[in-house]
Amino acid sequence: MTAPMPKQDKAPQSQPKSQPKSMKDITALCKRRGFIFPASEIYGGLNGFWDFGPLGVELKNNLRDYWWRKMVTTPPIGPDGQPVQIVGVDSAIIQNPQAWVASGHVGGFSDPMVDCRETKLRYRADHIVVLIPKDGDENWIATADDDPETIEKRIKKVGKGKSVANFEQKLLTELDPSDYAKILGPDTKEVGSLTEPKDFNLMFETRVGALATSDAKAYLRPETAQGIFLNFKNVVDTARVKMPFGIAQIGKAFRNEVTPRNYIYRSREFEQMEMEWFCHEDEAKKWFDFWINTRKEFWLECGLKEESLTIRPHDQDELSHYAKNGHGTVDVEFKFPFTDPGFGELEGIAHRSNFDLTQHQEHSKQKLEYLDPERNNEKYIPHVIEPAAGLTRGVLALISDAYTVDPDRPSGVFLDFKPSIAPKKAAILPLTAKEDHVPLATDLYLELREQYNVDLDIKQNIGKRYARQDEIGTPFCFTIDNDTIEDKTITVRHRNSMKQERIKMDEALSFMDDAMRGN
Repeated sequence: MTAPMPKQDKAPQSQPKSQPKSMKDITALCKRRGFIFPASEIYGGLNGFWDFGPLGVELKNNLRDYWWRKMVTTPPIGPDGQPVQIVGVDSAIIQNPQAWVASGHVGGFSDPMVDCRETKLRYRADHIVVLIPKDGDENWIATADDDPETIEKRIKKVGKGKSVANFEQKLLTELDPSDYAKILGPDTKEVGSLTEPKDFNLMFETRVGALATSDAKAYLRPETAQGIFLNFKNVVDTARVKMPFGIAQIGKAFRNEVTPRNYIYRSREFEQMEMEWFCHEDEAKKWFDFWINTRKEFWLECGLKEESLTIRPHDQDELSHYAKNGHGTVDVEFKFPFTDPGFGELEGIAHRSNFDLTQHQEHSKQKLEYLDPERNNEKYIPHVIEPAAGLTRGVLALISDAYTVDPDRPSGVFLDFKPSIAPKKAAILPLTAKEDHVPLATDLYLELREQYNVDLDIKQNIGKRYARQDEIGTPFCFTIDNDTIEDKTITVRHRNSMKQERIKMDEALSFMDDAMRGN
């Protein structure tokens, strides 16, 4: 009894470019196959918080480890043909609250919010889309975000028979407050319920110690970058680094988003992969351009498609305070299902000038200047180029790009992960749970697991097991059948093409080694 051959060997048809991928289908697969779960789901969940399941945590760790390897363990080759120097830190989530005063987060880390007098709900003003009837009707309709499905549902419910084409769309922040009286809020029955926008600080407050006094107030970090700046002097004094160099960190950050949305894209707890590149001001532009190109190349190496990525420079009016005196900010953007045909931020590369170290030097009264022996002992506060990527967003981008509809296979879909990024690198499948198939499969599993994260999948018929491995993105399946008992060969099934080939069982490890090196 040998492993059944697929109906065809041709590569499956990829999803048509004109047909956006369904976020609903992607989230359903993530829940069904154990990638992502709502946090504390048995209690009804908590908006803006998510748990990573058995496969999700493997995918996230693979991306995290690959970023660390490409940035710290084997950093890229610089413009001079030599490897750049980057070291790592892991700073505390809670820092002295004065650090956030110095960085500007206490005074300026806020979003414009509006309240609804009718429902008592709060919304982010720059996320509210107002639909203005083209026929001059005075009742304007607001939705909580720009998702086309949300807009269509809202119009169907209260639009008096009109369609999307009958409305002009504007953000609430583009309107004069005198027009608010005409607006039907996102969840209201009466017009005029929205207040004028007010700033809302996004940092989570906490208390340190036993006393709940104002002196005990602290914050959960809203970004990982400040922990790097706070350790700049420690690193210079201990790590034998010299300018230019980088300090990298991966860790959790927290933002009290009032309207978390788009699945794990905008959540209240997330992970960042950030690196601060310190250099002389005269070299800032050179390194800014270098990191833009290097970081886009990283995402392509992770398996994201060229057509799914774009580079977008920030306009002057959207620059952060720390970037206004430098060469600006550029985003590596990805075509998420909820932004298609547009793009959404995946990673930002910012020239932060010397803002942060200057602020911390001023507030802490500690000297943070660098004495540069290569520049005749010139003392200066370095400028900083910051590539800052969302690890959580990166996971969503990998899943979204890999999600491929294929009606020619039983599962109807597969995840086209690059083998080195896939949560499971291979599955070992005994054709039946009887006879001598299982012991041989177990032996192969025990051999491969020493090097790779592999799955031993024994139960159900072989077709259903192939379908499951397709849905979780496993690139290869090794099937043990009756021929294996006779000649010690196994069937290799390739995920994307569904082609099958026979190899010797004792060559499975070298097969995997070759596959991982090439991917």
